[in-house]
Amino acid sequence: MDTLFNNLDVFTEGFKNTLILFFCSAVIALVLGSIVGAFRVSPVSSMRAVGTFYVNTIRNTPLTLLMFFFAFGYPKLQLPEISYMNLAIIALSIYTATYVAETLRSGINTVPVGQAEAARAIGLPFGKTMTLVIVPQAFRAVIPPMMSVFIALLKNTTVAAGFSVMEAGAIKNYLSERGEPAIVGLLWVALIFILLVSLLSLWQRKLESKWKVAR
Repeated sequence: MDTLFNNLDVFTEGFKNTLILFFCSAVIALVLGSIVGAFRVSPVSSMRAVGTFYVNTIRNTPLTLLMFFFAFGYPKLQLPEISYMNLAIIALSIYTATYVAETLRSGINTVPVGQAEAARAIGLPFGKTMTLVIVPQAFRAVIPPMMSVFIALLKNTTVAAGFSVMEAGAIKNYLSERGEPAIVGLLWVALIFILLVSLLSLWQRKLESKWKVAR
């Protein structure tokens, strides 16, 4: 307990930035992934091609390589200056959006074809058919796998520690500089991560229960 309480400032700062990385990246990835997922099932071949290219290119690129590009390549492109924290959010969002898109696409495939045909029969265009009829049902079907994507995102935030972002993955280094036992610090970091994942799992069960009644 001494390692935790004597370095409470480091743990607080680290996990505060971890939660900022997680929530900002989750929101952006959810929006971007939903758009890409809709592209993947679009009746327009060019939109499907764009969605497929994005998913195949980004998902097959290691997250560390994506982080490396934004941390060291982006500043050399003479573009507006962005903090490492925001660059890490962009990298995590772009990467996670591919998994959100594929998870949502699997959910869309579970919606009966008759739902889309009925929407088209009453004159709804593709965009409204997706946003009002298909996607809401698809999200209900993919709550567990979607939550797994966000749990993976929470763990992936530790990659940002290697690119000058002071988050949970960097706590060990700060403790080592203060002469604290690194292994004890790692155990506390792991324990707090377990608690955060447990909260996400609890939220998942509540969503499943709520939307099960709605059906």
